[in-house]
Amino acid sequence: MEILYASKKWQQLCESRKEAEKKLGTDCARKLRARLADLEAARRVGDLAAGNPHPLKGDRSGQFALNLAGGYRLVFSAANDPAPLQQDGSIHWYAVTIVCIEFIGDYHG
Repeated sequence: MEILYASKKWQQLCESRKEAEKKLGTDCARKLRARLADLEAARRVGDLAAGNPHPLKGDRSGQFALNLAGGYRLVFSAANDPAPLQQDGSIHWYAVTIVCIEFIGDYHG
């Protein structure tokens, strides 16, 4: 799958092991690298299995998350143009082939 970034901040965090370990800690940085490798290896979001893949609701509706460590999540949106939609207008995540990293952290706290 193709991975884009909503900001330079997220790109730097994802591409620099040192930066990720500094900001997230060793455990979470390791999980981040694993989840990014999973995203790169998958053909589409529907192929993801690790990290408890799940669509988000509420103010994060239209985004999808993968668990990292310590309550942190890797959050992304569909970047296909146009985004594949289901009949009800929601994103058809199984068909998404391009994602954009929107957030890395704990959105619960």
